Amino acid sequence: MWFYYALLSALFAALTAIFAKMGVSNVNSNLATGIRTVIILVLVWSIVFIKGEAKDISSLSKFNLIFLTLSGVATGLSWLFYFKALQIGKVSQVAAVDKLSVAIAIILSILFFKETLTFKTAIGALLIIGGTILFALK
Repeated sequence: MWFYYALLSALFAALTAIFAKMGVSNVNSNLATGIRTVIILVLVWSIVFIKGEAKDISSLSKFNLIFLTLSGVATGLSWLFYFKALQIGKVSQVAAVDKLSVAIAIILSILFFKETLTFKTAIGALLIIGGTILFALK
């Protein structure tokens, strides 16, 4: 089931790049990111409240809150840089370089979670890195 969610994530990430490129034309990229963030905030909290999941907030530990906060900071910075890159670059190049995050996540998962680097995963990461370099040189 995770694979279907991941495919939907990829589809919406692709649409994000297209819509964002249209949305940042002649607009400050930080302002555009701020507007997008408010929309996300309203959408996600609406889903949380509609599904009755807000009651689970009390079960969050200090550890959960620290790392969710760090994740939020990393996401915010990623979006700010992504929107700026989209504003001045080509969607195909920016989106490709952004996907370098997959290779970086593989490396970090090995370091932090002791995940095993299989031959298949290593080849995949190298192909992503190679593809990123090709797109960047386009």
